[in-house]
Amino acid sequence: MVWDRRSNLWPGVALALGSAVLFGAATPLSKILLDTIDPQLLAGLLYLGAGVGLAVLHVGRSVVSTPNAEAPLRRTDLPWLTLAIISGGMVGPVLLMLGLARTDAASGSLLLNLEGLATMSIAWLVFRENVDRRLLLGALAIVAGAVVLSWHGQHLSLDAGAALIGAACIAWGIDNNVTRKLSAANPVSIAMAKGLAAGLVNIAIAAARGTGLPSPGIAAIAAVIGFFAIGVSLVLFVLALRHLGAARTGAYFSLAPFIGALIAVAILQYPVSFNLVLAALLMGFGLWMHLTERHTHMHDHEAMDHEHSHVHDEHHQHDHDGPVSEPHSHWHHHGPMRHKHPHYPDLHHRHAHHH
Repeated sequence: MVWDRRSNLWPGVALALGSAVLFGAATPLSKILLDTIDPQLLAGLLYLGAGVGLAVLHVGRSVVSTPNAEAPLRRTDLPWLTLAIISGGMVGPVLLMLGLARTDAASGSLLLNLEGLATMSIAWLVFRENVDRRLLLGALAIVAGAVVLSWHGQHLSLDAGAALIGAACIAWGIDNNVTRKLSAANPVSIAMAKGLAAGLVNIAIAAARGTGLPSPGIAAIAAVIGFFAIGVSLVLFVLALRHLGAARTGAYFSLAPFIGALIAVAILQYPVSFNLVLAALLMGFGLWMHLTERHTHMHDHEAMDHEHSHVHDEHHQHDHDGPVSEPHSHWHHHGPMRHKHPHYPDLHHRHAHHH
């Protein structure tokens, strides 16, 4: 497979998989910390580490004054950003913690696989992203692999805990789709806002429950893991949304539990189980279905004015006053055009399909 600038797999797929690798690493690394730290407090420290780390990066960049090619967040983005922060940073983590307190960890991790399906379903049904049979089959194979991976032979207890975890997954599905509405804006600002909000909410709730604080060393380790596994992962996720849309990004991101299991085998010396091998086959098949997907048809681009980071490709043919660096961001007008080329629901292809 040739991944070049013209391929619509590049860089979206690489960004989505990078996001999944970093997030997948959070689980085995968090397991080591959970011996000494309350789960909700850990969630708060991870998110806070992400928010503070990205804030430092953000401020550092403006001090060094590296030109920022990203479009800034606008006032019109605020309702979407608020909804993303509430659903993904506050409601999701709180429902997850309430759910995990009422169900066993094995059932809990099994149910978390619903996030990928929730993201895809909402993208398909609410935001009308094009999802064909090949994509659905691939996504189901990835989710089935994740289910096999987290199945430990116990009966799945569908109780109040399960319902709460399912609701958390729907909250994150809403968050992922709403974040796609923002994906033209600066991904660091988006991830920073989410990290700070989710971190402070979870730490406040843990403190209200009378949870003891961990040692500064443990808290620092949690914050560093959070910066990479949640903060950097979120930035990559937002960038992937830009190229692939929510349904596809969510499907690639569903590989995170598998990556986490592989890291657990490597670092924590977990045995390679039959489940892991079967999950690898299912997920490998799902990934192949996605990577070989070619979505192409004649389509119309309506005239539109918007601002986002861009390079002068087939969608960006316009003149500039003065020198220009690539990529760059400014308000620009797209005239109506009709053409055919392979594409995913990226910033320039947000059209509904009627199958």
